[in-house]
Formats: sequence, C-alpha cells, structure tokens
Amino acid sequence: MKQQLVNFTFLVNEYDEAIKYFTEKLEFVLLEDTMLSPEKRWVRIAPINSEGTGLLLAKATSDLQIKTVGKQFGDRVGFFLHTDNFWITFEKMKEKGVSFIEEPRKEVYGTVVVFKDLYGNKWDMIEPIK
Repeated sequence: MKQQLVNFTFLVNEYDEAIKYFTEKLEFVLLEDTMLSPEKRWVRIAPINSEGTGLLLAKATSDLQIKTVGKQFGDRVGFFLHTDNFWITFEKMKEKGVSFIEEPRKEVYGTVVVFKDLYGNKWDMIEPIK
C-alpha cells in the first residue's frame, strides 16, 4: 500500500490576493481554481516543477480562522521550500519584494534563509546538500 500527503490547508484572507502572491512572487503554479459556492473555492497551488504536494488555499471565514491567518504555526517556521539553485531563487524572490527576515546562511543540511509570506507565516527556503 502506498500513501502520500497531497495538500495542506493554507488559510488566506482572500483567494485572489493569495493566488497573486504565490504565482507572481514565489512563481508557484495555479493547479486548480474551482468555484464550489458563491463564497467558497477549491484553489490548489504548488511550486513550479514540484512532485505532488501543494497548498489548498482556504478563505478564512470563522472568527478563529480569521485570527489564525498568518499565525498557523505560532512564530515558528511552518513551511519548507526546497530549491535546486538557492542564489538564483533568492535573487528572484528578493527582486519581487519577498520579505526576508535574515541573511542567507550555511547549515549542515544546506543553504537556508527565512522569509515571511504575505500574511506573516515564516518559511525556510533551502537548497539541500546533495
């Protein structure tokens, strides 16, 4: 038997602002945008050339969800984006106005930098050591 995680819910304030951020600033691909009701859409995005796992953008609607946007992992890094060319990816993201909260650094597992998305969630962008 084979199992695989395919989507993670990512709370957003508005679908279109999140789609714009991820596709323009991070160069993610919009995989699906299906209207389910006048208020709800099924929106999936993923990094370009990724193999399977993506984010399911979910518009926050309850008070708790609205308060949780941008704080889904407290103040911890909650997302880990791998790249096969750190410096090209870093420079492109920097040029597009992505908010980095530190300078790139070398770790035992690779080159890494932390950035915040449009809602303030922290991400590690990593080029793993091969």
